Formats: sequence, C-alpha cells, structure tokens
Amino acid sequence: MNWKNVLLIGAVTLLPISMVAQANILNAKKPEEIGKKTDSQIENDNDAPLEYGYVDDRDILWSKTVWEVIDLDERVNFPLYYPVDTVNIGSDRRSLYDVLIKNIKNGKIKDIYADSYFTEKREFSDLEATMQKIDTTDYGYEQYNAGEQVSPEYVNRRDLAAADLEEYLIKGIWYFDKRQGELKYRLLGIAPRAPDVNFIDDESMDQEENKVALFWVWYPSARQILHEAKVFNQRNSAQPISFDMLLNARRFNATIYKEDNVFGDRAIKDYISDNSLFQLLESNRIKETIRDKEQDMWSY
Repeated sequence: MNWKNVLLIGAVTLLPISMVAQANILNAKKPEEIGKKTDSQIENDNDAPLEYGYVDDRDILWSKTVWEVIDLDERVNFPLYYPVDTVNIGSDRRSLYDVLIKNIKNGKIKDIYADSYFTEKREFSDLEATMQKIDTTDYGYEQYNAGEQVSPEYVNRRDLAAADLEEYLIKGIWYFDKRQGELKYRLLGIAPRAPDVNFIDDESMDQEENKVALFWVWYPSARQILHEAKVFNQRNSAQPISFDMLLNARRFNATIYKEDNVFGDRAIKDYISDNSLFQLLESNRIKETIRDKEQDMWSY
C-alpha cells in the first residue's frame, strides 16, 4: 500500500468528524436551519472552554508580567482582524473587535476597564467618546446660531469600525509552576488599539503617535463569549477554532513593549527612544530571558 492510499483512508476516516463542525449544513432544507444543532447533538454537546487549573501562590517559583502588541498587518494575525465587511458574509463569522463590541453592548462582557491595571471600571456609555466623533459643519453652526434646528446632513458622524483597528494590546504573566514543573503563560487582559477617532481622517497628524487603547477587557471573564465565537481556519473550514483557543494557544505573533520593572513598569520606548531596531532587540532580549528561565530551573 503506497502513501497516497494511506492518506486517502485517513481523510475518509476523519471526514465524519470534521463535518460535525458545520452544524447541520448538509441536512438543512432551508438556509435558516444551517447552524442549528439537532437534539442529539445538543444532548451530547460538551463544547466549553478548557477551565484554568487552580494555581496556588506557593507553587509559583518565578513570574514575569509582560505587555505585548499584536500587529494586525502581519499575515499570521489576520484571523484576529478579518472579516471587516460583514454585509456579504454569514453571521457566524465576525472579527474579534466586532465580537467584543457586540457583547459589551448587550452586557454579556461586563469587566471592561480604562487601563491595563484594571483599576478603573468603565461602562459602554463611557467608551462612546473614544469610539465616535460627531462634528457639525459650518452650515450647521449657521443654523444653530440662527436659532434653527441643525439639519442632519450638516452633522458628520464618524464611528470606529473593525477596519480601523491596527493593533491589539495584551497583558499576560509567565510563571514557573513547581507542581507541574514547567513554564506557563496566562493571558490577563486584551485591548483593541486604533487611531484617535478625533484625528483619524486628519492626514497632517502622525497616526503612529496617535494610537489609543479603546478599552481593556479582563480576559478570564470573557472566555465563554470568545469560545462561542469561531475563527476561520484556513487549512480546514470544516474545523473552525474559537478565539479563546487561538489566544490561549498563542497562535499569533506579538512583540513585547513593556515588562514589570522597578522603574514603574516603564515601556521599552521610554528608555530606548527613536531607534526601532534597538527596541525590537530589547523586546527579543526580554523574550529570550523568559524562555531561558525554564531551562535555568533545571540547571544545577
């Protein structure tokens, strides 16, 4: 038996398993039935995010908190960015930004904060100023000064959309668990980052210096929501993965821009300024230091 036959048999064997991912698509008699699971599927469904194990503080021999930036221009990070146009695509495919905003609006995600230290809690009404710009034209001001009601055509509204996003900021902790005997990572928070909406269309402004973190989400409380939202799998569309699986498995590329340190957790750019290459080298140095820590634990 040659290798082609082996691969063919393996593909046929796994085919029934893969079809389960697209719920009822081959049995649907109407488009509305696509995605609806049968009673037997619901009964046997054990689809839930993998729970984090309890970690006692006494079991943590060493830890390091780092802040990283995920550049959405990198191809490996495209699953977090696309799709940006949701008009001509199914409701089951949304970008990470759309998933976060939708569930913040409907109240399913409640733990949103103004900073990465999670000290100041925010409501969705508090975020509108950073996500929406309303400007009145000169004709609108003339109507207002004349005591007239401003016509809607003289009011310009600009809302941040998924296409405007450029980066994600994440905060996590690397720690060595002596009970498990290995180095582990735990994601703590995530924040979408985009140009300031008040200057996003101003070409005279430096958009690179004008980026702001819209809000921070306490990640453990949003895991169930992100588990239900699926990411398009380029290798096999019948087996989508969830945002929670993608982020926890670190299936993305990120660059460290800050670590906890004695200088008040200062960022790399604060002590290495105007040199992107040296900043990247410093980020890689921090990453290598964390990576080598596990090997050092076993050195005698």
